[in-house]
Amino acid sequence: MLEGLTRPLPEEPDGTPPQRGFIDAMHSRQLRSVLRLAETIGKKAFGVADPLNANIKRTDERERIVASTIQQMVTGGKLKFGNIPSHIIVELVLAELFGLGPLDRFLGEDDVTEIMVNGPFIIFVERAGKLIETGHKFVDDEHVERIINRIVRPLGRTIGPNNPLVDARLPDGSRVNAAVAPCTLDGPSITIRKFSSNMLHLDALVGFGSMSQEMAMFMKALVRGRRNIVISGGTGSGKTTLINALSAYIDPGERVVTIEDAAELQLRQRNVVRMESKKPTREDPVEVTMRDCLVNALRMRPERILIGECRSIEAFDMLQAMNTGHDGSMTTVHANSPRDAIARLETLALMGGVALPLPVMRRQLVSAVHFIIQVQRMQDGKRRITHITEIQGMEGEIVTLGDIFIWDETRRGQAPRHRATGNRPRCIGELQRYGQNLPAALFNSRR
Repeated sequence: MLEGLTRPLPEEPDGTPPQRGFIDAMHSRQLRSVLRLAETIGKKAFGVADPLNANIKRTDERERIVASTIQQMVTGGKLKFGNIPSHIIVELVLAELFGLGPLDRFLGEDDVTEIMVNGPFIIFVERAGKLIETGHKFVDDEHVERIINRIVRPLGRTIGPNNPLVDARLPDGSRVNAAVAPCTLDGPSITIRKFSSNMLHLDALVGFGSMSQEMAMFMKALVRGRRNIVISGGTGSGKTTLINALSAYIDPGERVVTIEDAAELQLRQRNVVRMESKKPTREDPVEVTMRDCLVNALRMRPERILIGECRSIEAFDMLQAMNTGHDGSMTTVHANSPRDAIARLETLALMGGVALPLPVMRRQLVSAVHFIIQVQRMQDGKRRITHITEIQGMEGEIVTLGDIFIWDETRRGQAPRHRATGNRPRCIGELQRYGQNLPAALFNSRR
């Protein structure tokens, strides 16, 4: 594995645009030497005319050929990289021939959850909830674009001035967004949300302080009791992690359909149909939207529907599905509070162009959604559940909400903690019907 998650940030010359960044001459020479070496080995060893712009499959045998070729060149005095060890040169060349260049080192780090490329000279990563500038760099804009094309080409997509924005994913499921000129002003951008192969369970999230044991017990009962749940939160707050953890408590005998823009859900049950929307390409201009997938899913005899994120007009169809026998469905939405989540869902549902008055739409929403779970990334980088809120009905035209559990930071002289509010959920009878008998003390505010 490549060494060094970070390297010292160079002093930038006066007048360097802060969003563009800078690469010093020595760093640039080293990277260009690696690219030339990778190109030479690709042509001679593998017979690929343009290896840096190709997608060459990485195999153990090809890795051995690259390592052997470089070692022979070093021994014969044909290759000099100063004080950089030869095994590091091998890894750099392998990354350029088969991987994602300077980004390969971050993909191999389990505690790196996100990678952000802001042009060729600025690379940030998220580690333990904190953003860190790494000091690693690409050579130039072309280098970044070459890596983007290596990501999107196997998916039948292209990026360029005529198609400057693209969503994709890596073979391991990591989600990728890329943007180039004319939509970016300081060079090509890449954002990679890394896929975690180790799905976290609720008990693990309790251990991390994301929720209390009582909250975990209650949420397990909500899933087993087939309550419809919306997980609300900002970008990077842990919405997908939580919906993955909750999905573990779906009865394996139930048929589930998942619908996503980019597949991230990791259900372990066997009777699951996974669907993904499709973007139009130059070769295939047909687009399949989340709404198209959802409408089709209703014909697939699902007992539950899980939508990775409601962000457009599919919200209306999701509410209809929740209202028509698909109890226990779940989705996520971008919002900063349970009350904001209600407004967000109303707005998204009305975007569908359905001629329903707002009060009627609001009643549909209240009937469909049973609970909102609010998640938030705190200032210290930790992700916590701040509210488990029941939608209790309407008073006039106002949706009534009841917090069952909260993250309490208001107590003077005491550390913040998760606690029950003392409100007893109105759905207790429904939960009992599914065999979920929760102790009354669970909701005691003094617990």
